[in-house]
Amino acid sequence: MPAERSHRPAKVRLRHLQEAKEAGRTFSMLTSYDALSAQVFEEAGIDVLLVGDSAGTTVLGYDSTVHTTHQDMLTFTGAVSRAVRRPLVVADLAFGTYQVDAAEAVRHGVELLRAGAEAVKLEGGAARADTVRALVDAGIPVMGHLGFTPQSVNALSGHRVQGRDHAAADSLAEDAQALQEAGAFAVVLELVPSEVAGRITEFLEIPTIGIGAGPDCDGQVLVWQDMAGLSGFEGRFVRRFADLRGELLRAASDYRTAVESREYPTAEHSFE
Repeated sequence: MPAERSHRPAKVRLRHLQEAKEAGRTFSMLTSYDALSAQVFEEAGIDVLLVGDSAGTTVLGYDSTVHTTHQDMLTFTGAVSRAVRRPLVVADLAFGTYQVDAAEAVRHGVELLRAGAEAVKLEGGAARADTVRALVDAGIPVMGHLGFTPQSVNALSGHRVQGRDHAAADSLAEDAQALQEAGAFAVVLELVPSEVAGRITEFLEIPTIGIGAGPDCDGQVLVWQDMAGLSGFEGRFVRRFADLRGELLRAASDYRTAVESREYPTAEHSFE
């Protein structure tokens, strides 16, 4: 086995993310909503697959994640979990499934685990600490999410970097500490200044996962359609590692041309 892969476990567990942080190894996370992408990402060695409520905007055509339902999350979670063995599968708790009370959060968390998730993710800091604690007490691992929290896009007045001033940065740090104390095993930091994310990563004992939060987080996550150049989204924090939109456009155009010119199908694509 190559040296750079010697640390890769046969199955990624929560402890492996903690061990990676302690050893100074960064780990990778991508969103996934279907069996095909999940299988490709597993083959690529991605450590964590996030069945994100971003499926509402990337797959279902909504303009925000608040429209993604619990049933949507159950469907996508099942598709991903049935397709892979190695990655840790984390599923988002949909908007409205955990904001009312902790009992509702536990009920929905149980259903996500039954669908195949191995952990759940929710947004919010100290205000969600009791909910995180209830989920963890029920045997449901929890990943937190701070900074820009998409389910609160309306309250945050759009997609804006969070924690720019000292007071806001201190509040983020306090929220991160509260999530850790409540039992969260990791925290996503989204659209947070690099210095702030680095400081939080340094003092937290649990891993941080950045998305638009600079290079110092313990792991990194992107929406896979953004990463692969399929969505067309060109946010500052996104690096496009391919141009799947261009390739798919070329393939579809070539297909249309071949059909219209009767170059496809030919005898080799037909039956006698």
